[in-house]
Amino acid sequence: MILRPLRDTRHDAEAVHRVMTAARGGPGPAGDDPADERAVRLRAYVRHLARTDPGGCWVAADDDGRPVGAALATRREGTWGLALLAVPEQDGGPVPPEGPGVGQELLAAALAYGRACLRGIICVSGGPGEAATYRRAGFTLHPAMRLTGPLDRAGLGVPDGAVHEGSPRDRDMMDSVDRRTRGGAHGPDHPELMRHTRLLVADDLAGSGYAYLDPDGTVQLLAATSRRLATRLLTAALLLLPDGAPVRLSHLTAEQEWAVDVGLAAGLELSAHGFVALRGMRPPAPWVPSGTFL
Repeated sequence: MILRPLRDTRHDAEAVHRVMTAARGGPGPAGDDPADERAVRLRAYVRHLARTDPGGCWVAADDDGRPVGAALATRREGTWGLALLAVPEQDGGPVPPEGPGVGQELLAAALAYGRACLRGIICVSGGPGEAATYRRAGFTLHPAMRLTGPLDRAGLGVPDGAVHEGSPRDRDMMDSVDRRTRGGAHGPDHPELMRHTRLLVADDLAGSGYAYLDPDGTVQLLAATSRRLATRLLTAALLLLPDGAPVRLSHLTAEQEWAVDVGLAAGLELSAHGFVALRGMRPPAPWVPSGTFL
């Protein structure tokens, strides 16, 4: 097995996409069609991280050069995040990240990239074995929830204040909100997210905040200075979608009850799903993470 840095190329981005699809047992949220809009966004995000965090992004390949695993980690102002750890099934069985071999080496390389960081974040979507791996690495596990289902707009009230379309001019405000909620600004991630998703911003006497909404109904990232403002942003984002549109909100900890309340009012189904693993910090609030940008 060869472990090498991820390159900012179409070939490597496609390799990571194939690894993710295989690790999920087939087409996943990113789809398996290279022309699928979600797959296009994923490959763009992979190349973005290869540019911004070359020391944290790794590909594992077998002796024939075929990709067999990938790990993507970021550093943003002292906050480290694991955006991806994917190892497909091999030889008829899964290769767990906690076991010897590919997953273990990829995780070690990603963790080494965050050695100097005070804080760490991982959104854990896998089973107990994956969560145990991160606990052994020193992370505190916070059980998480997920809201999914068709949107019922009738259950949503009118936002209690102004929300407007964001632009690059809002980046300083958004970085300030990031520092307050998660300890580190997203910085270069904001321009990349603006390329692929819809940005909503609220900035008035009640506070500041922002939310990114994917075309497929996923709230990609939300952060605000108060629960009231976060509720306003999430409500406004959902109201942009047509009635019955599929919605997905993931990795909500108990600190995000405001988001749970909005989702339940919109007719979404609540279920337990994964963990948010944190090191050196409490669960950010009010906040809805992105699995990629955390």
